[in-house]
Amino acid sequence: MKMMQMHGERQGSFPLIGDKFPPMEVKTTHGMLKLPDAYAGKWVVLFSHPGDFTPVCTTEFVSFEKKRGEFEKLNCELIGLSIDQVFSHMKWTEWIKEKLGVQINFPIIADDSGRVASRLGMLHPGKGTNTVRAVFIIDAEGTIRIILFYPQEIGRNMDEILRALKAMQTADKFRVAMPANWPNNELLGDEVIIPPPADEKTAATRKTGGEMVCEDWWFCHKKLGK
Repeated sequence: MKMMQMHGERQGSFPLIGDKFPPMEVKTTHGMLKLPDAYAGKWVVLFSHPGDFTPVCTTEFVSFEKKRGEFEKLNCELIGLSIDQVFSHMKWTEWIKEKLGVQINFPIIADDSGRVASRLGMLHPGKGTNTVRAVFIIDAEGTIRIILFYPQEIGRNMDEILRALKAMQTADKFRVAMPANWPNNELLGDEVIIPPPADEKTAATRKTGGEMVCEDWWFCHKKLGK
């Protein structure tokens, strides 16, 4: 049996963390887009919702739009998706603007054929063509870094998606790991975790202290900028 490919799209399966986002052309409320090329050099949060004109999804879209500026400050663009026609998306966003006073400014993929949702594993098992509340965080090189899935009944927490994005970008920039609830961890506050040493010599030096605080050779942390 051939070993499964670790990076890049797998034949007949869904993309996973560390895979390149599969190239595709999609119809959106902002016109046709080629993904991920349309967002080259930017991070992307691609999220699916079960359907237009539904209450939980409406609250999510308003929340995403209100947080859009915070995502953009992190060089990140938003793009939605559901298995609805582009006309449905347009009428729904018109309703949101008219009734709720919020203009949705990010594009929404009209995946009326279900092609994109099927390719990305977004279809809700046992619920026809409805999509789950999936979130793909894709980096500036087009690599999938974080995947989150929620059931239809639970609306997403946009602050957590923002936190995860910030944490991933910080981990990349400083080559560190992030503790639980970062930057408000119960033990470390806003400090970050230094990856474990790869050899005995490095492990021994960590016990002596330095710029980091070590609870033991395998558990060291520090404030950023030190």
